[in-house]
Amino acid sequence: MARTINVVIVDDEPLARKGLALRLANFKHVSIIGQCQNGREAVEQIPTLKPDLIFLDIQMPGLNGFQVIQKLQEIMPRLPLVVFVTAFDSYAIKAFEIHATDYLLKPVDDKRLAEAIDKAEHFFELHQDEAHKNKLAELVANFTGEESEEILRKLAAGEPVTSNNYPSILAIKDGSEISRVAVDSIQWVDAAGDYMCVHTDAGTHIMRRTMKELVDELDPKKFVRVHRSVIVNVNYVSKLVSHISGEYHLVLQNGTELKVSRSHRDRVKQMIRE
Repeated sequence: MARTINVVIVDDEPLARKGLALRLANFKHVSIIGQCQNGREAVEQIPTLKPDLIFLDIQMPGLNGFQVIQKLQEIMPRLPLVVFVTAFDSYAIKAFEIHATDYLLKPVDDKRLAEAIDKAEHFFELHQDEAHKNKLAELVANFTGEESEEILRKLAAGEPVTSNNYPSILAIKDGSEISRVAVDSIQWVDAAGDYMCVHTDAGTHIMRRTMKELVDELDPKKFVRVHRSVIVNVNYVSKLVSHISGEYHLVLQNGTELKVSRSHRDRVKQMIRE
């Protein structure tokens, strides 16, 4: 017998709350224990209600959905599972899928709702709710405060959202094989004619990409261009050395020394100090 899932609905639109509640009534093992008409009400009620699952609208006055999660993280030792509800198009869906967070697109479709409930049950059965919450924390860390409002504006305007959505895996094709390389394992990348050499903890991979394409794909908080043909992961930098000639060199943890060009010197210094 399926466990009862206690649910709270958070949405500033009365009709949206009513419609979702009616659809959830078709699931015998789902119990709606609360409904909140705005973000502030959700922050007040959810810690007391302690639901298993929240259906949370993204765009609400006062506190948006991202900010609600941020506030709950501050006052609750354990967050419920969250399913985002959004009126936005595929741009929002892409952003949420990257972070492995479920979503429902308004108007709510019965099939998608059933899938969301099934996914929640799966999390509970396998005790994977902590993994979900870690992904949620990552999402909120990227989409909070003023930045979240800007993201909502972009979504409403139909503009693509790219903020902080950098891949964790780099797919590198070598002949008939495709290697999946963890981005965090990349120490530095240098151009070699028509190719680029991607140096990682485990070895070097060769890929046919332009430097600009790769720079655009990598997180600028982790990777810095030190030369027109070299990108470095700052997490592998041991020190920055200045020479009598006025040149600067980066020394990596494995002893590799890379020249820093004048045009990139200031940015490199800033990254190293951070």
